[in-house]
Amino acid sequence: MAAAIETQKLTKTYRSRSLGKVNVVDELDLVVEEGEIFGFLGPNGAGKTTTIKMLLGIIAPTSGEGYVLGREIGDMDVHRVISYLPERPYYYEYMTGMELLKFYGSLFGIRDTSKFQGLLEKVNLAGDATKTISQYSKGMQQRIGLAQSLLNDPKLLFLDEPTGGLDPIAHTEIRDLILQFRNEGRTVFISSHELSEVERICDRVAIINKGVIEQQGKLDDLLRGGRIEIIADGVSKELAESFKGEDVIISHHNDRAIVDMPENSDVNALLDALRSKKASIVSVVPRRRRLEDLFVETVGRADSRGKAKPAVAAVEEDAK
Repeated sequence: MAAAIETQKLTKTYRSRSLGKVNVVDELDLVVEEGEIFGFLGPNGAGKTTTIKMLLGIIAPTSGEGYVLGREIGDMDVHRVISYLPERPYYYEYMTGMELLKFYGSLFGIRDTSKFQGLLEKVNLAGDATKTISQYSKGMQQRIGLAQSLLNDPKLLFLDEPTGGLDPIAHTEIRDLILQFRNEGRTVFISSHELSEVERICDRVAIINKGVIEQQGKLDDLLRGGRIEIIADGVSKELAESFKGEDVIISHHNDRAIVDMPENSDVNALLDALRSKKASIVSVVPRRRRLEDLFVETVGRADSRGKAKPAVAAVEEDAK
């Protein structure tokens, strides 16, 4: 499968008055495959927005290479087939939804009213086309933003916090639209702190911290290593102690044993041992590793190494 985005040692350096040279994005190697939903994750100040700005050609990298849809970043022709929805888009609030699409469509030379109507229907705003943007809820504003981002029929969409601050119903609506984009063959690059949403819809993710990619790969691969919890009654303390092993956590109270073990452990052998001693199995509960667990572990491990870099925003401000 071809790469929609590929970077090799992509670096952005700022010269700070107080800190000297600081790499806010440091030799970034990133691969996003065509037709996938890719999650780009990291704490505030990790370098996510700086990376997106370089990929969009808004700022130039200091060194390294980057390609978007096979073209070198900064190539203006690629802008015809990509789209970007920022975290806090600004709209002319006196415009209606239809007027907004007509206005931005005119920038692409698009004047087909049926296309605008189709996009409003696609994002479930056809019934609100005559309302002004000031009358739209936050969820509706996100949906009109997605409609706007589809005006040029992009092959690649960059979405910055597309579900940030939305209620559960709006979350679901935006999530369904993003999944639909993938079904249409588009590549979607999402920067988000909504880890549960990312886990639901993304094929692959990368975690960046202090400008460095710490994890990258398929979600299924990265989230391997879940746990299994077994609860049993009628278990003697001696029997419970016999289950101790590497990465196995045992608790015992009033003849109830709780065993927490890696998912690749021999669960059947432990259950057989319990039954052979007439213990009563209360529950066997597999617990899949969550993206939040991976994120916290990854960022915490990275923060424990060496001297912490300042946040990107602080470096940019000091460089002015």
